Amino acid sequence: MIKKLLAVFLISLFVSTGFAQSIQSPEQFLGYKLGEQYTPHHRIVDYFKYIAGAARNTKLQQFGTTNEGRPLLAMFIGSDENIGRLEEIRHNNMRLAGMESGAPLANAPEITWLSYNVHGNEPASSEAAMWVLFDLVDPANTRTKAWLKNTLVVIDPCLNPDGRDRYVNFYNSVKGLTPDLYLASREHAEPWPGGRVNHYYFDLNRDWAWQSQKETQARVGLFNQWLPQIHVDFHEQGINAPYYFAPAAEPYHKDITQWQRDFQVTIGKNNAKDFDKNGWMYFTKQEFDLLYPSYGDTYPLYNGSIGMTYEQGGISGGLAVVTRNGDTLTLVQRVAHHHSTGISTIETASENAEKLKTEFKKFYDNSRTNPPGEYKTYVIKNDNNEKTDMLAKMLGRNGIQYGFGLANKSVTGYNYFNGKTEAYNVGPNDLVINAYQPKSVLLHVLMEPKTFIPDSATYDITAWALPYAYGLKAYGLKESLKPANSSWSIVKPQPLASSHAYAYVSAWQSVADVRFLAALLKKGIKVRYTDKPFEAGGKKFTAGSLVIARTSNDRTDFDQTVIQTANELGHELMPLSSGFVDKGNDIGSDAIHLIKQPRVLLVAGDGVNSEAMGEVWHLFEQQLKYPVTLVRYQDLGRAKMSDFDVAIFPDGRYLDFPSEKLQSWIRDGGRLIAIDNAVALLADKKTSFLKRKEDKDKKDDAKDKSFTVKKYGDRDREAISGTIPGAIFKLSIDNTHPLAFGLPDYYYSLKMNDDIYELLGDDDWNVGTVKKDSYVSGFAGYKSKQKIANGMLLGVQNMGRGQVVYLTDDPLFRSFWENGKLLFSNAVFMVGQ
Repeated sequence: MIKKLLAVFLISLFVSTGFAQSIQSPEQFLGYKLGEQYTPHHRIVDYFKYIAGAARNTKLQQFGTTNEGRPLLAMFIGSDENIGRLEEIRHNNMRLAGMESGAPLANAPEITWLSYNVHGNEPASSEAAMWVLFDLVDPANTRTKAWLKNTLVVIDPCLNPDGRDRYVNFYNSVKGLTPDLYLASREHAEPWPGGRVNHYYFDLNRDWAWQSQKETQARVGLFNQWLPQIHVDFHEQGINAPYYFAPAAEPYHKDITQWQRDFQVTIGKNNAKDFDKNGWMYFTKQEFDLLYPSYGDTYPLYNGSIGMTYEQGGISGGLAVVTRNGDTLTLVQRVAHHHSTGISTIETASENAEKLKTEFKKFYDNSRTNPPGEYKTYVIKNDNNEKTDMLAKMLGRNGIQYGFGLANKSVTGYNYFNGKTEAYNVGPNDLVINAYQPKSVLLHVLMEPKTFIPDSATYDITAWALPYAYGLKAYGLKESLKPANSSWSIVKPQPLASSHAYAYVSAWQSVADVRFLAALLKKGIKVRYTDKPFEAGGKKFTAGSLVIARTSNDRTDFDQTVIQTANELGHELMPLSSGFVDKGNDIGSDAIHLIKQPRVLLVAGDGVNSEAMGEVWHLFEQQLKYPVTLVRYQDLGRAKMSDFDVAIFPDGRYLDFPSEKLQSWIRDGGRLIAIDNAVALLADKKTSFLKRKEDKDKKDDAKDKSFTVKKYGDRDREAISGTIPGAIFKLSIDNTHPLAFGLPDYYYSLKMNDDIYELLGDDDWNVGTVKKDSYVSGFAGYKSKQKIANGMLLGVQNMGRGQVVYLTDDPLFRSFWENGKLLFSNAVFMVGQ
């Protein structure tokens, strides 16, 4: 019997050992050494699937797909025991964060999450991800096996598969038999739009909080189900830079804890050991700050993690390139560096697992009992059901708790829109957010009216407060008040029954109204708008409200089509039995105008800011569901412009702009919408476009006779005096003009530059102007702040039978600036009708 048992044991041991030894390295599986060539995304997926089937201590989860259908994956790696109780570990982390009740487990592992290749043309990290994965499952690697006893590792091998394949396919299509080391060679020059961005040309590393993109929604959804103790975002930077790892540069947001600061140093020192041993160059504490809340390092930090960015020099590096110093940088080296920091970080996590869990719990305990900031309750006035609902959903996706209304309706708080402390009566449908909750740090960062910036040299925008981004009035209260209700008490619009109306009327105040208009136009329904407010059926309708009249819609399915469209979209619609209104201009008056269905051209290609163009493309395709034709700028010369009514020029650098052909098209009735730098390119031309506002500082400098000498060491600080890395300014709005229909008499604009223009002439319209004290939040250099005063930022200029619409600041910025989407839609659908 003993011999039999011994034989069974030996057989099982042989089978087990044979199974373990059969795990292939990336080189064995792919047929080449990592770094010798780029691996297409589907082969990375194949390797991760292979490991999931070959290694018992892993579990692979597909949590979504990209716009182009590629899978998004997360691989969980731990001890055999921990992989068998993943849900138990996940729930334990939620208990540590106070998001679930119950006592935390004593033997739960710390969680380290490694995210690779968020920018598609920074591809070395996805190659390294396979190497790190193999090290964690390799049965012969006793070092990593010990770490996995108290650490659960999550690997997301590629955050941006569409962008990665765009880059890899480009490179593989142009490379020669041997890499060309010369930086100016073709293989180091990506064609537009490059692989950095996703399908809709969004930078996914700036979308964590806003979650405008399909990939981010899926990924952050999974992240918030786990809330790891450590999160690393792997990147590449320019080829001439060495490796960067934590600790990060100033400014740090003030809500980042001392522990989070200190542990970045701990991890950085361990990363440095391997780099020192190998003689690899690196730097810390420079360039990459921790302020903007929507990065892959800051978003985890504001959620209790140790969030970090690791940057390897290598963008446009191909397989090999000569750097400015004369060194040859290879993909093999880049992969090795990312592999080193990944492994080193896991080692540090394991050595400090208990402390990481303790501090993580302390972060959330403090969040619930002592939230940061002076405001302990936020009230968002519900002036707009759809925008309020969108904000509520955005908060919900981030795990922020909210409700509606207050038992005690009268409150006193800071009014975001006028900067005063005043009384306010809270309505039952006003959004109420109490700060005493697990996600209070993230809440405070997203809601603080003025971002505290200890150091003005920042890497990204410096203002993003949600009330300004959504254009919703808000109050910050110093007392803690709980919302009265957890859900809407508002009566949702009931589906319309069959009707035979004289006309139907729809409000015009949100993107939902634009979507409804777009749906009707696509179905061939003719729609009108009113340029003056009126009252009918006991309701008030503002300028811009849609009128869908039976006149001009001579079709038997008119009522059915309009009602069905409204019901499908959950859209509120009022049927009118008569054209005789209660107050204002009747339906047949000259205040009611027919909307011509616009045929829209969007300029793309070389010279165009791909991210700015992507914002417009995404709005039309994913939000408005309205057709738009993309034409490369270099192909405009052979395009038949008469096929289009509207041409949109996003931020970019356009040669020979505007061409004679384009000007002729405008004069014949076309509408050109210029955004950001496209506006600047139209300024001061010999043609009759707008004029830049003269910079008074330049004149003053010429008169300044004082003798001053600038210090070379202060050059960076001096440079930012004339910059605006994303600050909010309040504009005065003429909402009687179609460009501003549906807006109040003000608009919050996110300025990325100090461009400002002279007022347009008497025959044109200055729709958005800025006065002297219009600055609201964020960093603006003192020179820029002085310059942005008493000028035009939004305007419409008539040219023959057409118009030029000037949008000096990007109203669709990263698709989170909801406040600007109606403004932009007005430029497309309302202006010039």
